Amino acid sequence: MSVRQAIKDVTDRIAARSRDTRRDYLDRLEAAREAGVYRSTLSCGNLAHGFAACTPSEKAALAGDKTLNLGIVTSYNDMLSAHQPYQFYPDIIKEAAREIGATAQVAGGVPAMCDGVTQGQPGMDLSLFSRDVIAMSTAIALSHNMFDAAVYLGICDKIVPGLVIGALSFGHLPAVFVPAGPMPSGLPNDEKSRIRQLYMEGKVGRAELLEAESKSYHSAGTCTFYGTANSNQMLMEIMGLHLPGSSFVNPGTPLRDALTREATRRALSLTAQGNDYTPIGHIMDEKAIVNGLVGLHATGGSTNHTMHLIAMAAAAGLQVTWDDMSDLSDATPLLARVYPNGVADVNHFHAAGGMGFLIRELLDEGYLHEDVKTVWGAGLSNYAVEAKLLENKLAFEPAPAESALPKVLASARTPFQPTGGLKLLKGNLGRSVIKVSAVKPEHRIVEAPARVFHSQDGLQAAFKSGEINGDVIAVVRFSGPQAMGMPELHKLTPSLANLQDRGFKVALLTDGRMSGASGKVPAAIHMTPEAKDGGPISKIRDGDMIRLDANEGTLMFLGDEKEFFSRTPATEDLRPSQFGMGRELFAGFRNLVGPADRGASVFS
Repeated sequence: MSVRQAIKDVTDRIAARSRDTRRDYLDRLEAAREAGVYRSTLSCGNLAHGFAACTPSEKAALAGDKTLNLGIVTSYNDMLSAHQPYQFYPDIIKEAAREIGATAQVAGGVPAMCDGVTQGQPGMDLSLFSRDVIAMSTAIALSHNMFDAAVYLGICDKIVPGLVIGALSFGHLPAVFVPAGPMPSGLPNDEKSRIRQLYMEGKVGRAELLEAESKSYHSAGTCTFYGTANSNQMLMEIMGLHLPGSSFVNPGTPLRDALTREATRRALSLTAQGNDYTPIGHIMDEKAIVNGLVGLHATGGSTNHTMHLIAMAAAAGLQVTWDDMSDLSDATPLLARVYPNGVADVNHFHAAGGMGFLIRELLDEGYLHEDVKTVWGAGLSNYAVEAKLLENKLAFEPAPAESALPKVLASARTPFQPTGGLKLLKGNLGRSVIKVSAVKPEHRIVEAPARVFHSQDGLQAAFKSGEINGDVIAVVRFSGPQAMGMPELHKLTPSLANLQDRGFKVALLTDGRMSGASGKVPAAIHMTPEAKDGGPISKIRDGDMIRLDANEGTLMFLGDEKEFFSRTPATEDLRPSQFGMGRELFAGFRNLVGPADRGASVFS
């Protein structure tokens, strides 16, 4: 299968740009592989600590260096619906490992916070930094050097990217990512959004709002809208780190458990002791990264991955830029309409044909690299399948020839639009990204006066008091990674959507983030340089005319540029937002973090 030239061009330039860093990474991987995992060379005290809690038979097996030992890195907690199902996974994994003569141990846990719980709250200021904490926690879990391979249990926003970064630091080990699946469909997402907007207008009370939210988020499993959590699952499958067809199978089902058992067997089949050695560092090359980006664009995925994928790629020695992402978006058709880019949820997407149909369509039309390594073997065409239970045995059947729900999942020959869901914005205000897949064409160009705020609470207060009642580009600054950890500002969506619904031209401009669930209001986010760094966003004043053109990819201050750039940058006392709720512990992260267009990471 040949890949389209535009896709090849971006892949080639990533490879060329990354030649030295990728070679250095692979050299380190090879050195780690050669050092190996030789438990029998540990001192007796070391090894005794390593298996003290094991059963006698497991101790006997681990005393030598022939039995394979699988590490489990888990994000389990029972407060968050997406991660609660993982409570039972270690027992399933250990049993599956024993069946093939191997052992498995929970190597460690990683934190898993929920942006849905912390949205608009002080805890949100820790959200982005939690990704790098998770990466470090993963490294600590694996640092005992007791493991021949690892499985990673994670779902949501920062958890999967952090696990990937941590796994790549142990890139000589095979790695299989094991999802828990989405909760069954509840209250439709568009109805939930309608109630939210009514609440912002004071037309319903808190009781009605809580009832709607509880009917939407109602059981164990991932939230069903297509935000960052479900974008993560799509990425893990299209990049070859999940088993085929496993991303969107509901938790607590026999098929879900069968896939978990098979993931265990697969991870143990890929070790250096076997004949099919496939470490994660070899899977995550420039072709896998490009496949992930194409999948992100084709599904209208989360804007958070304009940072996460850069950070994940860097962990594998690969240098990816926003320009690479923008060029791929221009070359990739949009094939999915899942809320907020439509009314369906991920369960409908899965029922329409899901990942197998999507991958087959993109492969057939030359948008994906087929010649990649995956945890399921060589070649991405192995993923153009559906996972099923046939007579209680796991089976993989070819994806359907036609979508069962064409309004949710389209053919690559008849896409919803010819380009992808994300766009790079450039101009005299700096660089930012925008998610356009859910923005109606008539809202993609906004020229309006600026109204400047130094917090999302300030904008909320202005809306509630009626101060904002016309065309506006709301500027929320001092929300970048250096300033306060780059919180999501999804709390602003209902207010801005209300203004838009009144017929006004409305947009958001911020150095903060928006949720992967944000949609219909155009939002220029991740503005770089940020206000704390003296970027142009720090010079905007109330009343300045700004033009956002998502079609052309431009974001401009309209007026006297010489006067504009001569202005003294605004400042803000950020100390109140840097203490409390644990935020004081992350001062070092705020000092170390890089800009959004380099992954907003403390590692580079």
